[in-house]
Amino acid sequence: MKEIKPLKRRKLPPKLAKVMEYVYVIIGAFIIALAFNVLLLPNHVASGGVSGISTIINYLTGWTPAYIQWAFNIPLFFAGVFFLGYQFGIKTFVGTMIMPLFVYLTSDWTVWTNQPLVAALFGGILVGTGLGIVFRGKASTGGTDVIAQILHKFTNLSLGICVALIDGFVVIAAMFVFDIESGLYALVGLFATSKTIDLVQVGLNQSKTVLIISEQQDEIRQAILYKIDRGITRLSAKGGYTEDERQILLCVIAQSEFSRLKSVIKEIDPNAFVVVMSASEVMGEGFNI
Repeated sequence: MKEIKPLKRRKLPPKLAKVMEYVYVIIGAFIIALAFNVLLLPNHVASGGVSGISTIINYLTGWTPAYIQWAFNIPLFFAGVFFLGYQFGIKTFVGTMIMPLFVYLTSDWTVWTNQPLVAALFGGILVGTGLGIVFRGKASTGGTDVIAQILHKFTNLSLGICVALIDGFVVIAAMFVFDIESGLYALVGLFATSKTIDLVQVGLNQSKTVLIISEQQDEIRQAILYKIDRGITRLSAKGGYTEDERQILLCVIAQSEFSRLKSVIKEIDPNAFVVVMSASEVMGEGFNI
């Protein structure tokens, strides 16, 4: 019986792939700007970053948020180039400049809601969607992320902690300028943003990593190869108690295929020892990249 190979995903030509990266940056920046103007700004939800800072300054001074964002983003971009070098390319510069432009162009759009909690939740989701798309374009929108990366480079703090410190400073400032409730809404927005970025980056179709120990390994291997149409790997191992040499079957499958795999294993060997783990992202033949 000939092994069935999964179809390989076609890759875009290099020039088209490069163009698509800029398209991702533009679309993502537009979504972020839209969320800012129709949800976050009118409800005083300053959920971190330069956008949050511009929300606070706009409330205190009445200055146009887009101008405030440019005033922060441009020097921060050049600071990033000076301190971090090659990590800041032309796509990040495009994101840094075009996001405030979209904020300016959508500043007169109709506000979607006057409920701060709804604005924080769905604004955070939209911002996370936009950032996830920008990240797929291998770029960023600059802003306070640059400060976090510089701080990370010159301290022993992790990048995650640096980002949290800066966003936390913005949220605390919002509590003083607006009120504590507004700061809590900002935290809701930050949480929604972080979770949505993960969804956009990884996707909803999480896979499963399955480890199988069985006396009927050959039968299970054949079933996985030809019935489920998935590849499989043999790992050498030694029993912790018996110290007997044995092999473990390693298989990565789509979540929708798990029930079928479980039935196949139980049918062949009801006593098989199976460990199942979530695989948030899988790259390679037979899986989307």
